[in-house]
Amino acid sequence: MIYLSRVYDHEKTKGKRILVDRLWPRGIKKEDLKLDGWYKEITPSNELRKWYHNHLDQFETFKEKYYEEIKDEPILKTLQNATEDITLLYAAKDKEQNHAILLKSFIENKQK
Repeated sequence: MIYLSRVYDHEKTKGKRILVDRLWPRGIKKEDLKLDGWYKEITPSNELRKWYHNHLDQFETFKEKYYEEIKDEPILKTLQNATEDITLLYAAKDKEQNHAILLKSFIENKQK
């Protein structure tokens, strides 16, 4: 099962803890996060991340562009075939529209 958690609420996680942000979250010490992995390659590119911050009203377009960027990343196969729980950690303030939600959906839909 794949779970999501804001990095600032990381005590509420299950299974392996994977950071899915390109940049290290502000105010968090690396030793405090106790990660099992940091997968920058399946995060939005810097260009896409900056574009989205200037176009927050275009989440569907962001989704399409993001899926296009990550569709061939090899690490996705590992996540899709995982037999244990995974928590994807992210730093975005918006808990409803962010790349981690899209990533979780992408992984789950590829498993079917």
